[in-house]
Amino acid sequence: MKESKLTMSELYETDFALWLEQTAILLKKQDFHHLDLPNLIEEVESLGKSDKRAITSYLMRLCEHLLKMQYWASERERCWRGWKREVRSFRQRIKVILKDSPSLKNVLQENYLSAYHQGRNLFLDASELDKNLIPEAPQFTLEQALDENWFP
Repeated sequence: MKESKLTMSELYETDFALWLEQTAILLKKQDFHHLDLPNLIEEVESLGKSDKRAITSYLMRLCEHLLKMQYWASERERCWRGWKREVRSFRQRIKVILKDSPSLKNVLQENYLSAYHQGRNLFLDASELDKNLIPEAPQFTLEQALDENWFP
């Protein structure tokens, strides 16, 4: 560890980047005695939560844009290309996360209905269409939503 009078936990509070650097050095050396375990555990848990939040957020935005494509007829001609680009982007971001963490596919399945409902609300806010015109239950499956060749 670089010469410093700060403990690792104090370093965590004052210079996070340096704390990360020093933590990596300690792990490589297998110097577990000097690790700041409480903060290291918190950061590792946070990483997992971050990916779960991100993949669920992308799914919500994907559903929103699929609903735009399917139901917002007055804007379809003007906005189709942009919506299609966004749909592709959200699908790609989900795919990248799943490549690194395939087990997160379960998170997509568990959160599909909730993400659809949130996406539906965003769509209704943007379109100002009558909420009764847009089904509360998804009219497309999770598999269709994630299929790069499927569009409503």
